[in-house]
This record gives sequence, C-alpha cells and structure tokens, in this order.
Amino acid sequence: MPDSQSYRQCVLPLTIEGVNLELATAYRQGQGAPILFLHGFGSTKEDYAGLTRQPAFAGRGFIAYDAPGCGESRCSDLSRIDVALLLATALKVLDHFAVERFHLVGHSMGGLTALLLADHCPERVISFVDIEGNIAPEDCFLSRQIFDYPAEQPGAFFDAFIERTRHSSDPASALYAASLPYKVRAEAVRGIFTSMVRLSDQGALMARFLGLPCPRLFMYGEQNSHLSYLADIRAKGVELASVPECGHFPMYSNPIEMWRRIADFQARHGG
Repeated sequence: MPDSQSYRQCVLPLTIEGVNLELATAYRQGQGAPILFLHGFGSTKEDYAGLTRQPAFAGRGFIAYDAPGCGESRCSDLSRIDVALLLATALKVLDHFAVERFHLVGHSMGGLTALLLADHCPERVISFVDIEGNIAPEDCFLSRQIFDYPAEQPGAFFDAFIERTRHSSDPASALYAASLPYKVRAEAVRGIFTSMVRLSDQGALMARFLGLPCPRLFMYGEQNSHLSYLADIRAKGVELASVPECGHFPMYSNPIEMWRRIADFQARHGG
C-alpha cells in the first residue's frame, strides 16, 4: 500500500491551439502552496518523484509532468512542440489543479519554461529555483547542436546527438544519453531546440530573470562554475548554489545535495 508520502499519477487530456495532448502527470496534495517542477530536455517527471522520500518535504504538495514530446505524454502533432507550447502547457496544468500561487523549480529546458512562466505571471510565483535553465546564449550547449550538426531526418540528428552526448565530459553523460531514446520523441527535438536557441539569443532572458520580483536561486554543477554571468547575477540579488561533484544534471549526479539546497531555499522563502 502507498504510504502517506507517496504520490498519485493521472493523464490529463488537454488541447492547446489545436494540438491534442495526453499529459502524464505526478502529483501530491499537501499543506501550503505546492511546488511545480518542470523537467529538462531528455528527462521526465520522475526526476522529482524522489521528493516524497525527502523528510524536509514531508507534507508538501507538488506537481510534475512529462512535457509534450517527452516521457509517457502523448502529442497529436510533434512538429508543433516548442517552448511556447511548453509554457502554455504549464499554465493549463496550473488551471487544472486550481493552483493560484506556487513555488517553481525548473531544470535546463524546464528552467527556461519556468522563467517564461514566472515572467508571465510574476504575482503567482513565491520562489524560483532555476537549475541551469537558459538565461544567456552560452547556455545552448545542447540545443545549439540543431544548427551546428544539421541533419534532414529527425532520427538521424537525434541518433548522432545521443552519441555525442554519451561521450561528453559531464559525469552523468552516459546515464543521460542511454535513456534519451526512451524519454524523447525524435520528431519533437527540432522545434524544442530551435525555439530554445532563438529565445536564448534574442529573448532578453537575462533581463527577465533579473527583473523577477520573487526570490531566485540559480543552481549549477561545480563543473560549470565557468559560466560567465554567475558573479553578475549574484551581485544583482540572485542566490547561487554550486552542487559539488556534478555537471548539468544534479538530479542524477548528486540528488541529495540538490534536494537539500532546494529545501533550504524554500524554507527561507515561504516553503
């Protein structure tokens, strides 16, 4: 039998601008404002299901889901998936669960979506943990490959992307690469990556991030301490959290430290 810390799953049927979705969702009711988790490219809602085993989050409600084109979710037109659709999906999920105010956590692609969500409705976001989400052009080390290594067929690009990723220097690269064929539909990659690059290059993301009124924590793996903007955003009021022995994927390389830093931040900001 599930214990009191467990979570439920459901499939949400949604229609967004003519695109039909069946969104695989994990959630738990709890006290106070819930946490909305938005996963990164190549990840799923299960990145955050471990919250239910963390004592610091006992009794906390949360919502996580597989983004369109990812995990167990289904999409009627994979070519229509881009960051704008991901943002619209997040808003629909909040409406479905009747969530007014919430804590926000997003990783990578999910961090970019979370930033746009917080910018869209800043009065609703209590706190924002951005785990290496895109806020500058230099953050497109994965997504810019859609232009650096062009391929006509979605499957050909994705297969080559997986092989490049498998041998990258991130401590979690092989683990991450091995699951990509099961977690992402190849036909969704181009729209997601193209829109991520466009927004990172032209979307004034840094100004939006620094302009948010909520408390912000930018989390990054110590391997990525070279990011050029870290000192600047800290000077402008953003809290930083460097996760040791970790690259871009703290939920795979050092999840205990990731949860500790999220819990500490949210506890100090209304969690």
